[in-house]
Amino acid sequence: MNIGDAAKAAGVSAKMIRHYEQTGLLPEAERSEAGYRKYGEREVSVLRFIRQSRRLGFSMPQIAELIGQWGDTHRTSRQVKAIAERHLADLEEKLREIVEMKSALEQLVSVCAGDDHAHCSILENLAADSPSAPNHSASFVKPKRRGAKASTAHSGVAEKQTTSHLDLMTWMRGVHVHRGAH
Repeated sequence: MNIGDAAKAAGVSAKMIRHYEQTGLLPEAERSEAGYRKYGEREVSVLRFIRQSRRLGFSMPQIAELIGQWGDTHRTSRQVKAIAERHLADLEEKLREIVEMKSALEQLVSVCAGDDHAHCSILENLAADSPSAPNHSASFVKPKRRGAKASTAHSGVAEKQTTSHLDLMTWMRGVHVHRGAH
């Protein structure tokens, strides 16, 4: 079967099949005389195995290790279980982190008035450890195109160079900060 047929049969995209071949997770396909990839049931089985493993959140190196175990007739189930247990421990740690993030965010949201005033306790809490407090009169202007230089003035106000954490983060996103003189 061709790559499209194999993708359909395995429930993955043709792009992912190429990616799996490039990373070595799937052996490079045989080619027809016309240069088209040819796949058989074995490759489709491996693709389904990869798809199922990805659904469970296994990383590509873990999947490679599992495929190696799958093809090893001398493996023990203990070896495979150890891989799954390590992954389970990683998932449990990620879950703990997500629960902590959710709890912290719930606290921030609960103390925010969420009204028409400029004061925002969420922003204050997020900026709590910043080296300098942001100037609330800052206006954020995106350049017309990526990499474009910002004008030296915005509404007649000269741009000041700063070294605050906010300015660095803003600059990294391609947004330029123009501060008003107060």
